[in-house]
Amino acid sequence: MLSRRAPEYPVDLETGDGLAAALEGCDVVIDASNDSSKRAGRILVDGSRRLLAAEEAAGVGHHVCVSIVGCDRVPMAYFRVKTEQEHVVENGPVPWSIVRATQFHEYVVATLTAAGRRGVLPVPRARLQTVAATEAARAVADVAEGPARRGRVAVAGPEIEDARDLARTWRSAAGRRAPLLPLPLPGRLGRALRAGVLTTERPDVRGTVPFADWLTATR
Repeated sequence: MLSRRAPEYPVDLETGDGLAAALEGCDVVIDASNDSSKRAGRILVDGSRRLLAAEEAAGVGHHVCVSIVGCDRVPMAYFRVKTEQEHVVENGPVPWSIVRATQFHEYVVATLTAAGRRGVLPVPRARLQTVAATEAARAVADVAEGPARRGRVAVAGPEIEDARDLARTWRSAAGRRAPLLPLPLPGRLGRALRAGVLTTERPDVRGTVPFADWLTATR
């Protein structure tokens, strides 16, 4: 695994430092880099260009980009960056596959846990199709072991649920009493999330562990 703090091969996508040495002898690269700050464009978009250039020089034959189901349909800055990152990969010099996953069960729990510390759970209406991170990781590994597809693979959870129902399920499993606070999202963003742009009826890979069962198994 490569990162800025990797003990053996530290790399920096913002500068390109360390990429050449780290990629020497690699056949496949899985890019799961992420950043949701104001630096996201520099890391995910410009960083992808640097990474792909280094891969081409190293003779890498397959670039796997980890992305998000529906990212091109959500009117938010972070999702626009992820969409632009996908375009960079599509037009880059290395054969590629893009694995789009829905939100992870773990992400939902982390978000609700942080919100619950404030005594309330502000949750918007949104259709989600959460999936266990282990199942998504298995799908990414399967794609990486195969030939470059020059296409997308969608990975999603087994059920489509409203975010508020997920919050109630988590609250019950965690023994929390924080009241659910409806959070209205007006405009295009609210309409998109309510319409289910972060879900897919026909994923290429469908997870098998529903959110409620995953919560029970992890407690």
